Amino acid sequence: MTEVRAEITANVWQVHVEVGQQVAEGETLAILESMKMEIPVESPVSGTVSEVRVAPESQVQEGDVIAVIS
Repeated sequence: MTEVRAEITANVWQVHVEVGQQVAEGETLAILESMKMEIPVESPVSGTVSEVRVAPESQVQEGDVIAVIS
């Protein structure tokens, strides 16, 4: 099980995955927005999305879990 965490404090702009979806290493899981910059959050591993802990327009702090890949 791999927790994908936010690298910075930001707003969640888009979520590209849902629970049960297969993802490949490097695939974009979500896009964060901070200071008018879009920051893609990519999967570090291939696997199945077992949890999505964010929603569009929510906020994340540095270190918050965005998704869990198993």
